[in-house]
Amino acid sequence: MREPGFWHRPSSWTSHLLTPLAALYGAIAARRMQHAGIEAGIPVFCIGNYHVGGAGKTPTVLALAKLLRELDERPVVLSRGYGGSLRGPVKVDPASHSAADVGDEPLMLAATLPVVVSRARAEGVALARAQNASVILMDDGFQNPGVAKDTCLIVIDATRGLGNGRVIPAGPLRAPLSPQLARTDALIVVGEGDAAQKIAAEVVSRGKPVLSAHLKPDDASLAALHGKRVLAFAGIGDPTRFFNTLRSSGVDVVRARAFADHHAFTKAEIDALVTDARRDGLTLVTTEKDLARLRGADVATAIVPFAVTLQFADAGALRRLVTDRLFEARQRRVGR
Repeated sequence: MREPGFWHRPSSWTSHLLTPLAALYGAIAARRMQHAGIEAGIPVFCIGNYHVGGAGKTPTVLALAKLLRELDERPVVLSRGYGGSLRGPVKVDPASHSAADVGDEPLMLAATLPVVVSRARAEGVALARAQNASVILMDDGFQNPGVAKDTCLIVIDATRGLGNGRVIPAGPLRAPLSPQLARTDALIVVGEGDAAQKIAAEVVSRGKPVLSAHLKPDDASLAALHGKRVLAFAGIGDPTRFFNTLRSSGVDVVRARAFADHHAFTKAEIDALVTDARRDGLTLVTTEKDLARLRGADVATAIVPFAVTLQFADAGALRRLVTDRLFEARQRRVGR
């Protein structure tokens, strides 16, 4: 899905015309969020967004998984597997599954983590626990009531914020902001900018922490692109952020091609990108998530993946938050 431009304009006749539909969608979404999900039996950390589109959930999942492992935990990712054909529950196997089977994000994450895909997330809990999980990391699913969450960490981009602040289809919000804020345990603001200041202040006023983070390019990716002119392409929630990250990292982006989020690249599209790059002596570069969808393609090895990690301004604050929430989750279960 490619976001309509009016989602990021404060005043738009299209947005106003869609307000009645947004009110209906929002009421249903808010009511669903009231439902009690199944108890997983182990701590569940949900990494989500208030809105559709990308903000940095996948790098956040990887950062939390790394921290949990440092704390001697055994995290298993639970994902809906958006874009994949398998309903699940199934454990993702990078050797046999493709992005068309399980979705691009789960396939990418499975390179370093055990990942369970289940269209109905509640059905995936048992399989996640069967992988010897001590903690479940829900990749998205903040608005989904299927599984009870112990901690909800919301990721927001500092530059994009919440767009026009309206609910789908009038804007990008997945549900009215009030019930989403009520279930937020911490806000993670990625990047620099002031678009998230208002929502961050609201989270702080509710006594919840706000953590700042930024995407750090992988040294190997930078080395592979050093001195090269590139044609960058991406089919993610916010391709512009990817292109800006490349440029701010010193990469010479000659041309950039944006596609819709989770775009299924056709052979003709990839051939056209290859032809354009070769004609002008450019190197093709894309995100790790996009490359997961291209795995197996003849030209995949000629495309440089630009890897990033999420770095927190105050890593100690994140560690204390996670440690405290783990302790509280386990104490609640002991008391039952």
